[in-house]
Amino acid sequence: MIKAIKNRADIFLLVSTFYNEIRNDDLIGPVFNRVIPTEKWPDHLEKLTDFWETNLFGISKFKGNPVQAHREVDKAHNYSIDQEHFGRWLNIWFSTIDSLYNCDKSQRAKDSARAMATGQYVAMWQAKPCNM
Repeated sequence: MIKAIKNRADIFLLVSTFYNEIRNDDLIGPVFNRVIPTEKWPDHLEKLTDFWETNLFGISKFKGNPVQAHREVDKAHNYSIDQEHFGRWLNIWFSTIDSLYNCDKSQRAKDSARAMATGQYVAMWQAKPCNM
């Protein structure tokens, strides 16, 4: 049953469903699984739910620095994360949203993710060593 994103529980369902797909993806799963140990995933999902609750509902809960976190992940992977990784992330995000929700907030989540992916990729690219 496809419905609207109305509250934190809906966001948590979206985030946890999405990252279950991410963790099992052959391209980007290893990136996430290398930097987030299995026992840390519950806390990470809560933090990401905070992020999307802030983004979609304007509820100020998220605390963190996504740009710095993504730069550190890229560094841990020898600066090998590229546009293909971000494209896969977006495709999985969009398909997860479409499988669960159909509302104004679902389109907003897609638009926000597209803008964020672009910004994160550019920020990571700018932090790469000159010889990469």
